[in-house]
Amino acid sequence: MSITKLDQALQQTLVKGDKIFIPYIMAGDGGLDQLPEQINFLAEAGATAIELGIPFSDPVADGPFIQAAGLRALQQGVSLRSILKILKHTKEQRAIPIVLMTYFNPIYAYDLETCLKDCAEAGVFGLIIPDLPLEEEGTIPELMENHGLALIRLATLTSSKERLTQIAERTTGFLYAVTVTGTTGVRSQFIESIGDYLTDLKTISKKPVLAGFGVSNPEQVKELSHYCDGVIVGSKIVASLHEGKRETIEKLIQAAKG
Repeated sequence: MSITKLDQALQQTLVKGDKIFIPYIMAGDGGLDQLPEQINFLAEAGATAIELGIPFSDPVADGPFIQAAGLRALQQGVSLRSILKILKHTKEQRAIPIVLMTYFNPIYAYDLETCLKDCAEAGVFGLIIPDLPLEEEGTIPELMENHGLALIRLATLTSSKERLTQIAERTTGFLYAVTVTGTTGVRSQFIESIGDYLTDLKTISKKPVLAGFGVSNPEQVKELSHYCDGVIVGSKIVASLHEGKRETIEKLIQAAKG
């Protein structure tokens, strides 16, 4: 398995003694013309990489905040194709790694090979495809590797140790450790065994382990990062960006600094 550009970027953060922080935003929420400025803001605030959501009509893993953001983007006609077009246009102005979170349907409708080629040309570093199980991947991992793209797998609390080991062995870029059962969204607390779960994933994964789903305040960022390599924050970032509360976002990112 080759070393991707995403691998290199994540290691640069860990070598500094910081934890990885990846904010999730919905591409096109607030207008697609706002996306370059939003990316620049998050980069300047200290994010390690950015997870960019692709709006979709049936987002089975998304909670209310992200669903609402996706609907706002869809109402403005935002699509995977238009997102890649603007990412390609602004590629030379951007240093921070971009990872796309998309369901498989938009990729399939786009045409798989054309989509992966366009992702690479737009400066995308990897993809998270939550509704693509290991058994259905086929040649997709090889095609992505050919284009230098990481395929980031999700590990869940309900999976067996055997299943988690398989997922950890096949993830590229990082392992996305889902910390709740259910959809994304703000949570006030996590299960008592969350530390053991993340620690176990660290022992079986050769890639960085990042905790996501439900992380919504600086205390949770620090708590979860104690057991793994960093966090992904979505719903709180999406809501704060929509409400213009950028200081809240900056405090979340700073919580991951060593």
